[in-house]
Amino acid sequence: MMDVCHYPLLAHNTFHIDVYARRFVEYGSVGELQWFLATAAPGELAHLLHIGGGSNLLFTSDFEGIILHSGIRGREIVGEDAGTVTVRVGAAEVWDDLVAYAVGQGWYGAENLSLIPGEVGASAVQNIGAYGVEAKDLIRQVETVRVATGEVKTFEVADCGYAYRSSVFKGSLKGQYIVTHVTYRFSKEPSFRLEYGNIRAVLEQEGGVPTLQRVRDCIIRIRREKLPDPQVTGNAGSFFMNPVLTERQFGRLLQDWPDMPHYPAGEGMVKVPAGWLIDRCGWKGKSMGKAGVHDRQALVLVNRGGACGADIVRLAEAIVESVRQRFGISLQPEVNYVGHGLKE
Repeated sequence: MMDVCHYPLLAHNTFHIDVYARRFVEYGSVGELQWFLATAAPGELAHLLHIGGGSNLLFTSDFEGIILHSGIRGREIVGEDAGTVTVRVGAAEVWDDLVAYAVGQGWYGAENLSLIPGEVGASAVQNIGAYGVEAKDLIRQVETVRVATGEVKTFEVADCGYAYRSSVFKGSLKGQYIVTHVTYRFSKEPSFRLEYGNIRAVLEQEGGVPTLQRVRDCIIRIRREKLPDPQVTGNAGSFFMNPVLTERQFGRLLQDWPDMPHYPAGEGMVKVPAGWLIDRCGWKGKSMGKAGVHDRQALVLVNRGGACGADIVRLAEAIVESVRQRFGISLQPEVNYVGHGLKE
């Protein structure tokens, strides 16, 4: 177990915000996590933040509590039949490494989620998604440790309360459980989701029959063309969630904006791309000080070099207000703001 005081978090957040944690603890097993929880001083657990790869965080100040990080790795096949394979994965595994592994094995289901940054544990908390696929479509079980007692609890997928970019771990059980392992089920039967974005068009331009590797390569190419590399330019990917409107709300907007793109989002609901709304407000490529909007994808806010968390927040708030005034839609951050010792 690693336990360090006054620990720099620059390498633990993809926005490249230069802040420190009062204490940073990384555990390598369920037993080490339980030991830490059992021996923590009274009151310390109230100032605890568990992080993954830091790809969904915006630090607005030094963190005056304890940052906890999983070092639990490994993957194992725990079930297999003629049509599916079930794999149990440690929470600290890199998500895209898991996708690459599944594709390499000829297993279907995760390829549309290629190149999403972060770790496996976060996939179960955030219900990550892209191009018509969400983590919940693959997850079967989520193994956790309860912070208050150290007891191990396994959640079946039906108990996780999954919705768009949401779960019970972000909602009613926020901060109460720490994910240690996630079990996914992949399909051996060829099945692709090509109707979102320009996946099908790109594949057709190249010619040939779609394969798992071709679809993964296509997704990676599309993402790299649209999104900045967080290792080069500080960002957290999509900063805002795509708003979900009622059909009635969307119908009113369509009268003024007949070219507004949209996707079905369940019975009577319509999802509108937040990036399109932000772009129509003129923000693409613009900056406020050291914070800016990516010039190829308006949904992505970037650290142009030396920005602090407050700089990103000010830009985000200005964008939210612009979209509210122009469209009457309130954008919600997908990124979690963290500061002053507690996750906000």
